[in-house]
Amino acid sequence: MIQDSSFYVRRLCFDEDYRPSDNTRLTTNFANLARGDSRQENLRNVLRMIDNRFNDLAHWDNPNGDRYSVEIEIVSVEMDIDSTGKGDRFPLIEILNTTIVDKKDNKRIAGIAGNNFSSYVRDYDFSVLLLKYNENKKEFVVPADYGALHGNLFKCAVNSSAYKKNFGKLPVICLSVSSNKTYSRTGNKHPVLGAEYQQNEFSLTDQYFKKMGMQVRYFMPTGGVAPLAFYFFGDLLSDYSALELISTISTMESFQKIYRPEIYNANSAASDCYQPSLKHQDYSVTRIVYDREERNRLAVAQGKYTEQGLIKPYRDILEAWSANYAA
Repeated sequence: MIQDSSFYVRRLCFDEDYRPSDNTRLTTNFANLARGDSRQENLRNVLRMIDNRFNDLAHWDNPNGDRYSVEIEIVSVEMDIDSTGKGDRFPLIEILNTTIVDKKDNKRIAGIAGNNFSSYVRDYDFSVLLLKYNENKKEFVVPADYGALHGNLFKCAVNSSAYKKNFGKLPVICLSVSSNKTYSRTGNKHPVLGAEYQQNEFSLTDQYFKKMGMQVRYFMPTGGVAPLAFYFFGDLLSDYSALELISTISTMESFQKIYRPEIYNANSAASDCYQPSLKHQDYSVTRIVYDREERNRLAVAQGKYTEQGLIKPYRDILEAWSANYAA
């Protein structure tokens, strides 16, 4: 049965020499960048983008715009389902951890764990389970318990001793807003996160993260062109420092300019009433090679891998554990 000792944390430096490990989901966006003929140039350019955006937002006492750089680690949380330490560990989730390097004061400052979010079980839920559940249905329907198992596994992982030993704060996940929802600008403006938006209704991703115990707020940082979705525990505005928040914004906004240029590298900023669209034509592309079609194809394959390697052989154990965990 799954317990505190079931979880293990591995950390790997994400730099221009990074190569995806065997356990990394190939649909993970940063892994997509690190393959092919342009891999090293891709990585070098995206790291430069992150540093530039960080210094742009952390502009105080930074007259030359080069005081800070951001170091990134890929954090893999693995699960030993039989808790014996002898079986294979399943790669449960993968996130990023940031560290801020202050070159003026010659010190390192902890950033935020989370940022990007990758999950094999999420691939299964979105790319296998939902498709099977909706076969021959006239209207799209979501099961009542959709995301419950994944949510409980995630909450158990981030509350485990292994996670707490590595990180002092709970994660913040920063993703793209949904392209089929409408967002309205409020009068609230945060000095770092920027203008706050609210949505007309929660997206399926929002509901999925709610099962993980996370709230969501949407902000468009100064100099950005579209709001980002921030998923968090506790109080996003009070629990994290300005530099911590900037480390997440600079990292994930840079990635989104590559992954979703129609939204995050658009040539005009979001209006007060905004509906994102991947069909938007007025945008600029970065010089970084990213294969979005390959990513979509691999999601189904990785969902099936999860079904065969985790869901089918351990279904009874997982369902019994999840029911008791939720209770």
